[in-house]
Amino acid sequence: MSDLAGKRALVTGGGSGMGAAIARALADAGATVVVSGRRMEALEDVAKGARNIVGMTADVTDEASLKALFGKIAAEVGDLDIVIANAGAAESAPYHRTGLDLWKRMMDVNLTSVFLTFQQALAAGMLKRGEGRLVAVASTAGLKGYAYVSAYAAAKHGVIGLTRSLALELAGTAITVNAVCPGFTLTPMLERSIENIMQKTGKSRQEAEAALTAGNPQGRFVLPEEVAQAVMYLCGPHSGSITGQALSVSGGEI
Repeated sequence: MSDLAGKRALVTGGGSGMGAAIARALADAGATVVVSGRRMEALEDVAKGARNIVGMTADVTDEASLKALFGKIAAEVGDLDIVIANAGAAESAPYHRTGLDLWKRMMDVNLTSVFLTFQQALAAGMLKRGEGRLVAVASTAGLKGYAYVSAYAAAKHGVIGLTRSLALELAGTAITVNAVCPGFTLTPMLERSIENIMQKTGKSRQEAEAALTAGNPQGRFVLPEEVAQAVMYLCGPHSGSITGQALSVSGGEI
């Protein structure tokens, strides 16, 4: 039996990339896992072959949609012990060309989604029980600045601030609140970034990848499974004193 046997978990944005890796790691550890996202087909692919993973669609930027998701989880799965706010997206543009629409999209999907997800998790019973694990998947862009992604970086900095503030509010309970901050990670979102660099700059794929790995002292991309294992540590039974932290998974990037 694993350390998470009998636990129930939700992973938003669980249809691909880091979310899928986190969901599979939780399931392998014995937890019953709900993966949510906008496309059921992707969620079903993650759940395929795993009896303890189930997909449920939701829009993490919409409060009513998330409230319906948590209601469905309560009715069909039970009270959640672990909630991973992983859903996110990145868009790039020079600051002077960053329009209000792009700014709002980045805030909605990367920051407001975490606010709403954690709020629903607490309201659904975690706060009343006084125990649980809340983890936000942020980014190294929440710890430092990057050129051409000011809106994304601002949103991820907001996630870190939210994490630290909520952790203090809940410090008198057995609910911990943490964030993991991956560097550039081998996901579909990274693939889109590479293609965008190639298209806009004329660089080869090798040159585009080199530009992105240059900030990682290990000189490579982070693996989704490495992020998943960091999340697993924060969700485990021996991490009760770890709260309000932003754990960098970045090969030593500062």
